[in-house]
Amino acid sequence: MVWAAYWQVRSNKGSAGIDAISMQEFDANRSSHLYKLWNRLASGSYFPPPVKEVGIPKKDGSIRKLGIPTISDRVGQMVVKMYIEPRLEVIFSSNSYGYRPNRNAHQALSKVRNNCWRYDWVLDLDIKGFFDNIDHSKLMLALEKHVPENWVKFYIKRWLEASVITPSGKHIQKQGTPQGGVISPLLANLFLHYALDKWMGQTDKTVEFTRYADDVILHCTTQAQAEQILQLVDERMRSVGLELHPQKTKIVYCRDYKRKGNHPVVKFDFLGYCFQPRTSCSKKTGRLFIGYDCAISISSRKRIADKLEALNVNKLTFKSIVGVAQYLNPLIRGWINYYGKFKMYELTKVFRLLSRRLVWWARKRYKRYKTSIRKGYKWLASVRKQYPTLFYHWNFAQINVIA
Repeated sequence: MVWAAYWQVRSNKGSAGIDAISMQEFDANRSSHLYKLWNRLASGSYFPPPVKEVGIPKKDGSIRKLGIPTISDRVGQMVVKMYIEPRLEVIFSSNSYGYRPNRNAHQALSKVRNNCWRYDWVLDLDIKGFFDNIDHSKLMLALEKHVPENWVKFYIKRWLEASVITPSGKHIQKQGTPQGGVISPLLANLFLHYALDKWMGQTDKTVEFTRYADDVILHCTTQAQAEQILQLVDERMRSVGLELHPQKTKIVYCRDYKRKGNHPVVKFDFLGYCFQPRTSCSKKTGRLFIGYDCAISISSRKRIADKLEALNVNKLTFKSIVGVAQYLNPLIRGWINYYGKFKMYELTKVFRLLSRRLVWWARKRYKRYKTSIRKGYKWLASVRKQYPTLFYHWNFAQINVIA
């Protein structure tokens, strides 16, 4: 089981923990590391090392703190996760999609999309600092209902109580479960299964909801019902030691050509997409109408634009455009595969920005285009005509980019 867990961790990649041992260094002495881990796990003498704290910027400008365990510790967590996940999967709600096998963000988005067409009102919930505020005692109570094995419970308790080392080198003890841990998403799903999913089914069965980890969207028939459910959910979250974010939690009206009510908030973001009134084309008549649909959000577009700026495309030193394409295509493929699922044409602005940067690259590389933007775009158009699949996004007619 340790061997299977190791290969799973290795496929997930990831950086080194507090011991600074990278995956490459771990592999060089793999047998010794895995034997030591197996021996300690089997004897009950394994104590997890401290977790390395790393800050990454969030889309609202604040910093999200991740906890990065060592590679050995990730393998240990994976052993326990693989052991208990099948029995927990049986009890989890069909409305939960985050960090679960054979479930993904696109499925969650499709569910929300369909529900927005059926229900007029949306309750967009944001749980404030969810991973940092999970109550350990309540989590262990939920775990005991499904996991009778003592060795699993005391290892999970040790991981929950493991100290965190900040970038300044300070040891601190934290509440919750660190984002970045292998077993953290499974424990978070278990906690919210009882804190929200199961409770929601018992409180009001007429309310449809979709949850992806701690991102929750509820669908209501009327504004009065949405306000009532918001109050009940707020009380429920407080009872389990959590809190709804007062600014980010909101009631949204799904306005379209049929639903013309007056409400100030008509859009919300979910998993990198923005749901709002949008111009759509009828499949039957071919006429345009105002529907309610999702497409890549402004904040997601900005993150891609920031990434392109950080890559300094115009300063890449490849000898030909083929090298630039090979360098950029893995990123482009990822963006299109995720953000192109719904309303792909909304990616046009992003790839026009890329075209502009490719023209800048050509103007720096070739003297004959240095003084003329028009000639640069003409060159890019000729490249596309000659090599129509060179850049991954050139394969899609929906993305109406210049060249």
